[in-house]
Order: sequence, then structure tokens, then C-alpha cells
Amino acid sequence: MLQTNFIRENRDFTIAGLTKKHFKDAAEVVDQIIELDKKRRQLQQDLDETLAESNAKAREIGGLMKAGATAEAEAAKAETAVLKERSKSLDEAHKDIEAKLLQELVKLPNLPHESVPEGRTADDNVNVLEAGEKPVLPKGALPHWELIEKLGKNQAPIIDFKLGNKISGAGFPVYKGKAARLQRAMIAFFLDEAGKAGYTEVQPPIVVNADSGFATGQLPDKEGQMYHDAQDDLYLIPTAEVPVTNLYRDVIVAESDLPVKNVAYTPCFRREAGSWGAHVRGLNRLHQFDKVEIVQINKAEDSYKALDEMVEHVKSLLGKLELPYRILRLCGGDMGFTSALTYDFEVWSAGQERWLECSSVSNFETYQANRLKLRYKTADKKTQLLHTLNGSALALPRIVAALLENNQQADGTVKIPAALVPYCGFDIIE
Repeated sequence: MLQTNFIRENRDFTIAGLTKKHFKDAAEVVDQIIELDKKRRQLQQDLDETLAESNAKAREIGGLMKAGATAEAEAAKAETAVLKERSKSLDEAHKDIEAKLLQELVKLPNLPHESVPEGRTADDNVNVLEAGEKPVLPKGALPHWELIEKLGKNQAPIIDFKLGNKISGAGFPVYKGKAARLQRAMIAFFLDEAGKAGYTEVQPPIVVNADSGFATGQLPDKEGQMYHDAQDDLYLIPTAEVPVTNLYRDVIVAESDLPVKNVAYTPCFRREAGSWGAHVRGLNRLHQFDKVEIVQINKAEDSYKALDEMVEHVKSLLGKLELPYRILRLCGGDMGFTSALTYDFEVWSAGQERWLECSSVSNFETYQANRLKLRYKTADKKTQLLHTLNGSALALPRIVAALLENNQQADGTVKIPAALVPYCGFDIIE
């Protein structure tokens, strides 16, 4: 959430940033927020002055009573009663306008970093890097949703969408045999690699309350994408970012503990929109999937260096998996609501002959921290908001799709990348 004092002091800059993100009626909304903030500050000043006058009058009454000036004391009491009523009215008005101000503030997305390119759609994203060689597949190579039907034993697919549909519904596959072991192997591999990079592993809850959803910006922006248990008012997490970042809600972090670096594996749940076509077939889009997430908390002056470090970490994972990939810097119109700068990673899916997004690495600057009340104290004892960052390292479904498709052999088997063999215990899926 943007800070009101920043908006007030940087009106034109704020409007320009919101416009870059294609936020509708940016100037009108910003001016409304500035006006509400002006009224809020005036009410706060009036309330403070009234309370101070009331306290002074109370002390005056005590002195008058001691001096035996009963009539004057009674008159002062009457004035105090009026002041108390006025302070009560001012307090109610102040709370009302604070609620209205918050209602407007949560509508604003984060402002984009200066390096964010102009643009409205994914077509306007900037290709920062492309690495690895796209494989030349043998004749008869298949997309993964057909390939999985031919792998495994007794003609049973190693990733069973029909069985998952029977148990739960579309978008909830069942992994069997070597596919299940491959999933477990990748989770362990990603966690181990994050550990080597200095991340502390945590295992958070996979349901969160509304306060947690608000703190990281999923609420009130993405209610329709989250599975909600109305009875307990709990949400299944769309990403480990939510519970891991909320570990530090209402926390003042010691400067000596920065940067904070956490990694977590969780299943993730998303109520994806019901679109159809090859781009959402098979593992391309699921309602439940596994993901390893890295989260950093850092000082403002160090956060973009941390973002570069996180990008390098994801690059190293894809390199060790021997997957061709590219990195995109997202344009203003294609960025997430809470992000200041996002890099998307896409892997080449040879069986589909298309790029598949497998990771987003983002810096949120103070946007989440302001909601979280996540701060640290500087050497001169001033309290400052921290910056939060996170990234998929990695999301599994599309990585599995790319691994299966890109490593098809002429005999119909699939070769496992060398980095995963010690975790899998096999190097071929027959």
C-alpha cells in the first residue's frame, strides 16, 4: 500500500506511475486521497487540541477545588463536559475519514520502478536474456499430455488427469511412480540449492486468514482467484509468498538480522479462469501445484541488488536442469498489482514449440511492508519500512512439462537431467 505522505509530497510522480500501470482515473483518485488526507490531518489536529484543552481544564478544576472556588470549579466542569462531547465527535469523524482513506488507498497498485517499460500487454514485455539451446526432437515427439500416456506401466499414464478429475475435478492431476518421484526430487533439489544460497527453510501453513491476505496484497485484489473456506474465513494459499512474508507482520527486524532470506515448499491453489485451448492443456495450467518460493526482506538501498541476486539464483536452477529459458522484464500493463519490478522466466517447451512461464521474481519495495507494518530501526534509532521481494524457485508443473518434452529420446524414453539423478534415483523414464 502506498504511503499517504509520499502521495501528498509526490503527486505528479504518483500519477505518472499509476498511469504507466494503466490505472484508470489516476489523477482524480490521487487528488481525492490527498483531500481525504488533508481532512484527516485537520481532524487529528482539532482532536489533539481539544484533548489538550480538556486535560488542562481538568487540572484547573483540581486547583479551583483546593482553593475553595466552588462556583468556578462547577463552571469549569461544565466546560469540560462540552470538550469531552466535542472530542468524542471529532474522534468518530476521524475514524470515519480514516476508513474512507484506507478504502481509497487499497485500490492503488504499487508504483513501477523507473526501469519498467511502457506497454499494455505481454507483447510489450522486454526480452532481457535468452539462454540454452532449443533441442531438436526425434521424429514422432509429442506434447507432454500425449507423452504421459505412453510412459509408465500397463498403459497407465504417469500423470493421470482423468483420475484427478474423478477425485477432485479438472486441474488436479495425480502423479504416479516415476512422475511422483520426479516431483519429490525437484522439490528437494530446489530446497537444497536455496539452502546453499543462504536461504533458511521454513514450512508454513497453507491456509491463511484475511489479515495475511491483505498484508501481502492478495486481498482485496484477488479474492476471485483464491479458494475460500467461508465457515472459518480462511484462504488456501496461491503461493508460499503469503504465509512466509506474513511471518514478519507487525515485526521490527533488527538491522543486524538483515537481509532476511527464507525458502519454503508448499502446494499452491488457484481458481484459474476457465479458458480452453492448447495453452492451458495438461500441466500448463492447474488449480493445485507444487512450488518452491524464495523470499527476501531487505533495506531499501540493498533491495535491487537482492533482486539481481534472486534472478541469478533462478538462472542457475534452469541451467542445472539443462532447460532453454528466457527472461522478460514486464511492462507496466502486464505487471502484478503489488510489484514495483518483475522479471518473468519462461522455459522452452519443445513438444509444444512455445515458451512457458515458470517463475516470477519481484521487488515490492515498501508496498507490502506498509501493510505488514514491517520495519527496522536505523543506527540513529529511526524506524524505517523495509523492502520485500520474492520469486518462484521454481514452480513445478511447467518445469515437468518442459523436462518431459525436451528430453524425449528416439526410443520413446525420457532422459532425466544429471543434476536430478541423485535425487530421483533413476536417469530414464521408460
